[in-house]
Amino acid sequence: QNELTFSMRPENETAVTAFILEGFSGLDQRLQLFVSVVLLLMYLTTVMGNTTVIYLVCVDHRLQTPMYLFISNLAFLEIWFASSTSIKLFVILGSGRRTISLSSCFAQSYFYFALGCTEFVLLVVMSFDRYVAICQPLRYAAIMKPQLCIHLVVAAWVIGITLLSYRLILLYKLTFCGSNKIHHFFCDSSPLFKLSCSDTSLLWKIDSILFSFVILGSLCLTLAFYMGILFCILHLPAASERKKAFTTCSSHLTTLAIAYGSCIALYVCPSKDVSLETNKIVALLNTVLYPFLNPFIYSLRNRTVILALNEAIAHATTEL
Repeated sequence: QNELTFSMRPENETAVTAFILEGFSGLDQRLQLFVSVVLLLMYLTTVMGNTTVIYLVCVDHRLQTPMYLFISNLAFLEIWFASSTSIKLFVILGSGRRTISLSSCFAQSYFYFALGCTEFVLLVVMSFDRYVAICQPLRYAAIMKPQLCIHLVVAAWVIGITLLSYRLILLYKLTFCGSNKIHHFFCDSSPLFKLSCSDTSLLWKIDSILFSFVILGSLCLTLAFYMGILFCILHLPAASERKKAFTTCSSHLTTLAIAYGSCIALYVCPSKDVSLETNKIVALLNTVLYPFLNPFIYSLRNRTVILALNEAIAHATTEL
């Protein structure tokens, strides 16, 4: 590395001023370049897909409903969540530049967890919205009023951003004076804490309790709403309606399984026997694959969204 990653303290103790993200350094150079291209295409698709969803919700009055308000917020969040880790990963794989400053590392760690927390709260809100729409259709408009929907969205963002603010404060209090190599492709908690010469027991405890509460708490609420939805679906009179509803729910549950499964494996009950390479692959599920699938699962398969998209394309074509 050409960048200076250490400085000397007055006490002759070497202090780390930057980290080196190892990423997937074990892979062959050509394979790293191939993986970089694949991940870049997935990232660009993620950004374009989610941006399209946000645009359509803003311009098409048919999509200005509570459900699409939540979906557009999720799409906006996914763009930033994917960007928080993916951009640096492309640089690592594509150019081999692995150095990241302490401030950038701490900021990346904060945004990754803050946006992740916000997403879990949004998923609960979205499952509640679908529960009311399917199980209480006659009362839907009375329950999901615009004011309530805005309050729920604001609450999700405020909870995620403020709840994880302690991380920035505690991270900046840590000192790093040994190895500066992070055996991951982003500044995840475990590899970062292990490099610190400070006492990280408080951070470990807070993270463990908070992550378990957020992940498992939101999972229980989300599954409770989906169980209610499934019971309502079973009582639908028409078989075609039941099939359509089951198809939609199963696709939603598939993406939820990826998000919750990877986060539970990484943060709620991490296994000490699992290799770092396996951990990195699991981390790719919720940093790359999950944001990539979301616009297709929640929006771009919907008939109303497809119609709005076709009309927008047709309008743009006539303008040209």
